[in-house]
Amino acid sequence: MRRGRRLAMDLALWLGLCGLVVIDAGSSTRPWELLAGLIATTAAIAVSRRYPVVSLAIAMLAGFVVLGSFGGRVPIWEGFVLVAVSYLAGYRQPVAKPMLRVFAVVSVIAVPVALMAGEDGFASWGALLGLLVFASVTPWLLGKYIRQREDMARDGWRRAEEMESRQRLVADRARLRERTRIASDMHDSLGHELSLIAVRAAALEVAGGLDEKQREAAGDLRQSAATATERLREIIGVLREDDAPTEPVHETVDELLDRARASGVLIESFVDDSIDGEPPMVDRAAYRVVQESVTNVVKHAPGAAVTVRVVRSAGRTDVVVTNVPPPAGPLPGRSSGRRGLIGLRERVRLVGGTLRAGPRDGGFEVSASLPHDAAPSEESPENQAAMDAEVGQSTSAKELERARRDVRRSLIQAIVVPIGLFGVVVGISGVVFLFQWYGSVLRKGDYDRVRPGQTRAELAVVLPDGQRIARPRVVEPPVPAGATCEYYGTERTVFNLDYEAYRLCFAEGKLVAKDMISEDEQRGNPDDPGGAGR
Repeated sequence: MRRGRRLAMDLALWLGLCGLVVIDAGSSTRPWELLAGLIATTAAIAVSRRYPVVSLAIAMLAGFVVLGSFGGRVPIWEGFVLVAVSYLAGYRQPVAKPMLRVFAVVSVIAVPVALMAGEDGFASWGALLGLLVFASVTPWLLGKYIRQREDMARDGWRRAEEMESRQRLVADRARLRERTRIASDMHDSLGHELSLIAVRAAALEVAGGLDEKQREAAGDLRQSAATATERLREIIGVLREDDAPTEPVHETVDELLDRARASGVLIESFVDDSIDGEPPMVDRAAYRVVQESVTNVVKHAPGAAVTVRVVRSAGRTDVVVTNVPPPAGPLPGRSSGRRGLIGLRERVRLVGGTLRAGPRDGGFEVSASLPHDAAPSEESPENQAAMDAEVGQSTSAKELERARRDVRRSLIQAIVVPIGLFGVVVGISGVVFLFQWYGSVLRKGDYDRVRPGQTRAELAVVLPDGQRIARPRVVEPPVPAGATCEYYGTERTVFNLDYEAYRLCFAEGKLVAKDMISEDEQRGNPDDPGGAGR
């Protein structure tokens, strides 16, 4: 289906371009133009999908048709063919080097062809170069721009989704790691309680005043507690295998801060004592908030002073850890993966609390509100957005912005490059025009001394080496039968907009007529259509 649609599109384009060739070139007096146009169009469209650069080269070479003289008719079919093929080449082959090579080769080949075949010589090359710039380079850049936009829409978003999925896996791993730590805490506290149960059961088993049945029940209780402790160790041990606890079991916040101070961290703390009714999970969550915050300060803001506040009330524990800006600035290098904050957010969520983390007054602040009697909170959009920011969601945004910059750059190239090339063409053509203009001037005294009947060889000493390419913009007198005319400039400046010229007509090697062709002369001699001065 897709292949058939492509074939239908190519066929429709080919028929449309061939129709333009027939309509335009069919009116030409040169049959070869029609044949060349149909062949070039067919060949360019036939290879445009598989070999877009070859298709572009064929269309550019077909542009040599503008070097010929068509009696004032401009062949427009070549412009349409070149625009269509160049756009498709830019869309299907957006790499610039092959196109630039083809453009340079065709432009260089066109110089000798224009000098030998074109009636206007080097000026014909300028016309061909202008056609290549506006009918080839500009559509090619436009096709490249459209292709890059589609690539950004197709591949850029897919890449962003893949990166987001990868980052979500990182976040999930960090949350699972924090749950593993929670399981470790549960093992330590629950294992301790089960051990106490086993000890008390053992004491009952040997205590006096109990009958045999009660001692047997105490023994079963001790055995069950020991078995539960062992099973707990096995289950939690699977989780703890790759993530052994790094802090002392049952360490308090004060003890943690004392260890940090001993390591050289400047800490000012206000920590309330534990109160009755505070769940162990909330206590460990508060400990983890302080631990992770102080660790981040040491890693990312060395030397910065830290303030820790832990306020415990009857129904809630609030933790705030703030650091001032580091004296020497942040550490160089890559930023952290922020997995610690992800895990911390998961720890706080599981006790039904909320966590906020972000810059403040040049430093950083982490605050947590931990209720004493709350179920784990749901994943809110705000928390998910915060975790997305922490895992670096901006990475995909950076990739998207890079793709957008490439597209904008391509659009700018589509505008600037043709203008620049046009400026180069105009500059080169202007230099050549001025060189030819002043190199074809016939002085008025020499023109006055020229007489009909003189041979071309006799006049060679006074005539300039080159002829005037720019023809006068007025009606010329009739050319004598069998004569060939040459045009030479007057001593008027380049600002002479009617391009007045001296016309010398030779027949059988002898001068048969000379004319001063000028708008001023024509106005001064209304009966003479050419303003001739013989």
